[in-house]
Amino acid sequence: MAPQQHPTRTTPSRPQRLAMKLFKLAGWKVPPFPDVEKAIVVGGPHTSNWDGVVGLTAAVALGLNARFLIKHSLFKGPLGWLLRRLGGIPVDRGRAGGVVGQAVRELQVSDRLILVVTPEGTRSNARQWKTGFHRIAREAGVPIVVTVADYRTRELRFPLVLQATENLTADLEQLYQCFASVTPRHPDKLSDPVRERYLARRKSVP
Repeated sequence: MAPQQHPTRTTPSRPQRLAMKLFKLAGWKVPPFPDVEKAIVVGGPHTSNWDGVVGLTAAVALGLNARFLIKHSLFKGPLGWLLRRLGGIPVDRGRAGGVVGQAVRELQVSDRLILVVTPEGTRSNARQWKTGFHRIAREAGVPIVVTVADYRTRELRFPLVLQATENLTADLEQLYQCFASVTPRHPDKLSDPVRERYLARRKSVP
């Protein structure tokens, strides 16, 4: 499904204006976020620490209530306050239902929530993707918004809004193709499923 742009809700806040200014000064562009109140954002390709900087700056610039799943033990002491301020959600892998169950509950009780995940799990040559995000999207009944960073054009894009189906393989193939359609900061560090599609695309270009 092609993403629809979300209408501007309010006058941009000071942090939003600052983040957008920084984004433009760095030569990056980002369109309005798709018209959804709650979603799983699948971001990538993840090949550099700069990916997180670009993504976080864009989230602030767009005024998104973006949150991130982080191990609960890291929230002890002063670091916990900072992680929460940055959008961290503490998750306890030992609790009943695990990470998926906790994420689903967060989405169900929130009026607006954008939950960001990086399914490659690492910024260097992941053999396969972590697919818990797909189960979270299905059980919570929220769409998956694919977000890709193209370092060649310096654009952050939202090429696909996907309703997760029972066919995990087919859904993942759509995401792989989206990731393979852009140039990452370090192409040699692409995850295996994306690399083969990325190289095939490059060979097909005259």
